[in-house]
Amino acid sequence: MKKAFQKDLIRGSKAEYYILNQVKERYPKARKIEGYFKEYDIIVPEVNKTIEVKFDEMSLTTGNLVVEIEFDGKPSALSTTKADYWVFVSSKFDIWIRPETIRYCIEKYNIPLRSFVGDGDDKWKKAYLVPTWIIKQKCIKHKSK
Repeated sequence: MKKAFQKDLIRGSKAEYYILNQVKERYPKARKIEGYFKEYDIIVPEVNKTIEVKFDEMSLTTGNLVVEIEFDGKPSALSTTKADYWVFVSSKFDIWIRPETIRYCIEKYNIPLRSFVGDGDDKWKKAYLVPTWIIKQKCIKHKSK
């Protein structure tokens, strides 16, 4: 399991730098927050905005984006984010959306809360499996690759 976790960590970090590089084209002072920081991944000082990046390659197979709210019995991800924007990244798309819009979608479409141990994890998480089409429908920006 540790090998899968390390692989996910590397892919997640690559996704963060991928988004950071896009943002830096317009906002050169943007930077990635290094180390463990659960509130957001990228800060954009020029506009005082923050970004959380979520790499979700499994969504291409399942048709759902994982929106975690708890890990190992502690609030996480959507429960703890302070980010102005979330970006879901896969090898096929980038989807920009506001966290409050994600919460709205979960409520509006009555998405059930699930509990499971993710691939590469050894602890339980609670998350919503939100159909990708719902997020795409309500997003700020969607880019196919």
